[in-house]
Amino acid sequence: MSDIDPFGVEWWKSRASAVNGNCVEVACLPGRRIAVRDSKDRTGPVLIFDGSGWAAFIAGVKGGDFDL
Repeated sequence: MSDIDPFGVEWWKSRASAVNGNCVEVACLPGRRIAVRDSKDRTGPVLIFDGSGWAAFIAGVKGGDFDL
């Protein structure tokens, strides 16, 4: 899972996230990194992005690259 303690950082999710729990949570990490996890599996895998990777991910989300 990398070098972070998922319980040692502050996680947050969008106020617009679904009540059914189908959402992601993000946390800011040292070194200008962003952690992302599934809110339903808080002890599960964590994705970690650097600044440019996070910007590319957000652009892809906004552009519909990950729509099912």
